[in-house]
Amino acid sequence: MLKGKQSSPLWKQWDAKAQKEGVHKTVYFARGDDYKGEWTNNRKSGKGTQRWKDGTVYDGDWRDDKRHGFGTLAMQYGAGQYRKIYAGGWKNGKRHGYGTNYYAENQYYEGEWFEDKRSGWGRMYYSDGSIYEGEWFGDKRNGQGMQRFSNDNRYEGSWKEDKKHGAGKFYYLDKGQVYQGTWIEDIPKCGSLEDFDQERAPNPPEFPIPVCTLADKDFVLQEGVSQAMSEDT
Repeated sequence: MLKGKQSSPLWKQWDAKAQKEGVHKTVYFARGDDYKGEWTNNRKSGKGTQRWKDGTVYDGDWRDDKRHGFGTLAMQYGAGQYRKIYAGGWKNGKRHGYGTNYYAENQYYEGEWFEDKRSGWGRMYYSDGSIYEGEWFGDKRNGQGMQRFSNDNRYEGSWKEDKKHGAGKFYYLDKGQVYQGTWIEDIPKCGSLEDFDQERAPNPPEFPIPVCTLADKDFVLQEGVSQAMSEDT
């Protein structure tokens, strides 16, 4: 007597169908989100697009249910209209590596990231027209950098916790002057102001800066720098 083909229990069949492996069409979640893309061991891994209930959309690489690799994050603000928030590298769900983040229509950062914070080298474009290019750490300007303002004046030097701090130069190109000295928490504490390229300055002062007649001005400046730095410690 021939035995009929034995089928696996229904619960096993249902469990096999429920497993998410490989490429799937859209999977809907109870909280209102949905995902379309690749899976590995029931986790989003590979290429895929996640849409959240609040209108946020991520399209890119995944690993173990987290954004990992390269991807773009955007926000829907109208019927079929999206505003890009970030495009670049990700690691374990956080912005990491090189990427561009858009804060407003005319304000964005392009550069390096570390665990969701601007860290490394980067360039920040501000809505008022100024631009900072240089080093970052912990989402703030830290290290060496240059900030060019909307009137083309610029600062080149040291930064700490988002403020001018340490040795630097401030070029007043509108007046044709340059200040070189030491800053403490955005305030110039000690330095020298000299005329600079005034023939091209649009608004030069009426009179030139008087010549310094100190016997040893470098020594005086160094003493002032040492005092300013000691007050900062």
